[in-house]
Amino acid sequence: MKKVSIVIPCYNETDNVGLMSDCIRGMFDGELKAYDREIIFIDNASTDGTREKIRTICKEHSDVKAIFNNRNYGAFSSPFHAMLQADGDCVIILACDFQEPPELIPEFIRKWEEGAEVVCGVQSGSRENKIVRAFRNMYYRLMRMGTDLDYIDHFTGFGLFDRSFVEILREADDPLPFLRGMVVEFGSRIEKVYYEQPKRMHGKTHHGFLQLYDAAMISFTSYTSMGLRLVTLFGFIVGLFSFVTGVIYLIYKLVNWYKFDAGMAPVLIGLFFLGAVILISIGLMGEYLININRRLMHRPLVTEAERINFERRS
Repeated sequence: MKKVSIVIPCYNETDNVGLMSDCIRGMFDGELKAYDREIIFIDNASTDGTREKIRTICKEHSDVKAIFNNRNYGAFSSPFHAMLQADGDCVIILACDFQEPPELIPEFIRKWEEGAEVVCGVQSGSRENKIVRAFRNMYYRLMRMGTDLDYIDHFTGFGLFDRSFVEILREADDPLPFLRGMVVEFGSRIEKVYYEQPKRMHGKTHHGFLQLYDAAMISFTSYTSMGLRLVTLFGFIVGLFSFVTGVIYLIYKLVNWYKFDAGMAPVLIGLFFLGAVILISIGLMGEYLININRRLMHRPLVTEAERINFERRS
């Protein structure tokens, strides 16, 4: 009997963890009863009673396991760490808020049985704000332009991963993992399953602007060098434009010595413009340096405060 590991990252999901556990367990007691299962909740230091509910679920069901992080490690390191702790023949990651439909799990498994190594859940549409959706489209377009990898639009990490692929991720030993990029970098036999993202069942999203910005910067600095090249090109263009403008001003002044008075406005505008370019360039280079520094420090993905229903580690 093949074993399927379900990894469910959560943070302040007290209204959803019980429903998600019942949904997954019901699915494997029904149409997926031919498979063994384990359900792993990894909690990112919730403060709303989520951990108490998970403890109760684990006490009632031995196939439900839990990892409690000692603090919030973000939306990437936490599920990645749980994936590496799973021992199933395949691992499925899905969010606890039901915006990644668990009903797709049988379809994921079917494609896996047909030979897929990775099955990606791809959003064909979403009920989120149209402005946010437009920025997401712009982000994916930039990623495709900046890398030679076949980057998958609107793939958030929701999907199925064969044990062989999980072992590749383990060997990569990346302290700053970005699963969406690693899938197209290391994965083979990738299949896609499309779905429309529904609204959250309960609660509110925890992915604000800072979390989305962090995700964009990690992917941008990990898988593209486009940022630095654009800065270099833009600097060259600005320098050339400034030189040509300076020559034109000089010629015009020589020809109209007593009539032309440029004043300080062009100088101030030029200074502010160049200052903005310099600050943006320094900030972008800083993002690359942060990425390099975090990888060189090679700290653990997460530090666990507690784990439940796992076999005792030697």
